[in-house]
Amino acid sequence: MATAVAVAMVLTLLLPDDLRLASAWVLPTVEGLLLLTLIAGDPGRIDRRSGALRAAAIALVCALSLGAVWSTVKLVDDIVHNGKETASATSLLQSGGTVWAGTVLAFSLLYFELDGGGAAARLHRTPAHPALAFPQHLSPGLAPAGWRPRYVDYFYLGLTNATAFSPTDVMPLAPWAKITMAVQSLVSLLILGLVIARAVNVLT
Repeated sequence: MATAVAVAMVLTLLLPDDLRLASAWVLPTVEGLLLLTLIAGDPGRIDRRSGALRAAAIALVCALSLGAVWSTVKLVDDIVHNGKETASATSLLQSGGTVWAGTVLAFSLLYFELDGGGAAARLHRTPAHPALAFPQHLSPGLAPAGWRPRYVDYFYLGLTNATAFSPTDVMPLAPWAKITMAVQSLVSLLILGLVIARAVNVLT
């Protein structure tokens, strides 16, 4: 999870200035401080349940999500109004790919933090009614006893939902999970559709 946050911070730095919510170092600095707070408060395994740590984790996910949504809105606006990022196919594909990757990471961390009350809560108890049903939940024989989803499972969910635009192996059961996955699918479809269409138009 910490690696995913670090990658998201780097992606923010790679974005053109017009697509950032604030100046280059503002969001990465806020996200880095929140991540350091989480690591210092619970080094090693994420298994300590604390109101302060939970609040820091939610704030971190909100910062990542806000930055991703802002970049998406600005990218769409630039494509519609022929912004400077759309002048060449190369810059458009680079910007679009960076924004798209940022949304995948933001949503994967959102799933990771909201499902079952967060990583620490999931480690201490398995939810009786999970919000996201993984194959191991539906067929317990596929996994060792006491299996819990890790960040890589949520990253895979975020990636496949952004490319297939629908559930693949993980089924959303709770209303918030269905709404979040639907929003991610629409955002991804919007980014990929507009970026590819604009790039083809520029090339031709």
